[in-house]
Amino acid sequence: MREVELWQRMEDVLGAGYARVWAENTVLAELGSRTVVQAIAAGIPSKRIWLAVWGQLELPPKLR
Repeated sequence: MREVELWQRMEDVLGAGYARVWAENTVLAELGSRTVVQAIAAGIPSKRIWLAVWGQLELPPKLR
């Protein structure tokens, strides 16, 4: 998964205006207690980040 797809998926589920705010402020244990933005900067693969977001938001399996 490319980073652009990660952002698109986040905007799809959180809304374009809120996705970035959520990504900057929500710390995810699955990402080593990093935010999405910090995880991207640390080089964590986008697919792994998305799976952490998916789990945190308790999204339906079809969005996995």
